[in-house]
Amino acid sequence: MQLGRLTLNPLKHIDPWMSVLFPALLWFGTGGQFVFGAAKPVPVNPRYYRNYKRGDIIVSSAGIFANLGLFVVCLLLSIVLGIVAGLVQPAEGLLAVGQRMLFWGIWLNILLAFFNLIPIPPLDGSHLLYHLLPPKLGAQYRQLSRYGFLILLAVIFFLKDVFYLLLMPAFLVARAAFQIVAPFALQPLPF
Repeated sequence: MQLGRLTLNPLKHIDPWMSVLFPALLWFGTGGQFVFGAAKPVPVNPRYYRNYKRGDIIVSSAGIFANLGLFVVCLLLSIVLGIVAGLVQPAEGLLAVGQRMLFWGIWLNILLAFFNLIPIPPLDGSHLLYHLLPPKLGAQYRQLSRYGFLILLAVIFFLKDVFYLLLMPAFLVARAAFQIVAPFALQPLPF
């Protein structure tokens, strides 16, 4: 609230680097195959944690669990829409559009969950890995955070096979989810 970020005004959340420059670099660098952007990071004050390690793990995994929860909700709702379309024929076209949107919700949420698990600072996976490392090694690992975006860009642009390998679980889970939805699909599946 003090930072003026508790607002529905999207301009307050735009970060010049993550909302404009980073997506443009990804667009041109990958030939339009991969684009990702973000808003300003959410400020977190660790002084409010009762236990630093536990608090950091909870905060770092909150977004990942939110994406996994939305993934499950979109999956279940897409099945429900498929069942309802079988019962209400006149609304099938409208329900197909809704189901298509839910398919995108399935895909994007599982992709974001696994993307955030990548252990490169400032992604949430780096906080989780930090707490698994011995203290001395963890402190050295934390020093990478100032170069995190450069490392992430280098992995995306120059180590594409490594990047796709890190995201392979997202592709596998999405494919399994779409196999579950397939009997209820009102249109061709994206996978």
